[in-house]
Amino acid sequence: MQPIARSLMIAGVVIFLIGGGMYLAGRIGLPLGRLPGDIRIERGNFTCFVPLATSILLSVLLTLGLNLITRFLNR
Repeated sequence: MQPIARSLMIAGVVIFLIGGGMYLAGRIGLPLGRLPGDIRIERGNFTCFVPLATSILLSVLLTLGLNLITRFLNR
């Protein structure tokens, strides 16, 4: 039971940190979701939003961050 509890607590902390980062990004005014390359189609009462550029940017940043963390922990 302890490994499951530990995993759930770590997942909760990670979700909390991601939420805090998103909150701060909104407060600072980062244009995530409004970058050139994000697709937004509005027709009448229909809206389709595909954040391509934002997804690529976040993927690159998370990859770099996780690589740095794993290199730091492996020493």
